[in-house]
Amino acid sequence: MVMAVAELVTADQYLHSSFEHDAEFVEGRIIERPVPTWEHASMQGFLIRELWAIGRDLGLFAVPEQRVKVSADHFRVPDVCVLTEKPGGEPGRRIVTQPPYLCVEILSPEDTAIETMAKVREYLNFGVAWVWVIDPVSLSGQVLSRAGAANIEDHIFSTDRFRVDVSRVEY
Repeated sequence: MVMAVAELVTADQYLHSSFEHDAEFVEGRIIERPVPTWEHASMQGFLIRELWAIGRDLGLFAVPEQRVKVSADHFRVPDVCVLTEKPGGEPGRRIVTQPPYLCVEILSPEDTAIETMAKVREYLNFGVAWVWVIDPVSLSGQVLSRAGAANIEDHIFSTDRFRVDVSRVEY
């Protein structure tokens, strides 16, 4: 029996690669992300519109699917992140190297609790102030910060600066 062996790549190779649906990089491995479901994509679009409008008055920038360097050998791609400043670097090759104010993970059917919580820990250890984990079907989830976690059942996701009612998303 022949077994396939995944080839490890460097961070530089990852950063100079393109993927149809951007992938993450963890310890030399390329981690493919699932193609979003309709509900996932609709929630992502809704959050970008809401957070962009809110952030404009607060000096924040909401962006979808940006590579975030959470450690030397880990690059994550949150579904949405809210930044306090635009990333520097070469146009077309910019990555987020400072902790975002907020990272949002919108769950897909393929996501596991272990994988999702690993991402949450990486974001918080990197210095991200807030992490939202949202189930786009039930409109529930969690709001997490270094101070703790709260389960959300009322569709209201918040930080210390704003709140968003995800029940207004249209499918």
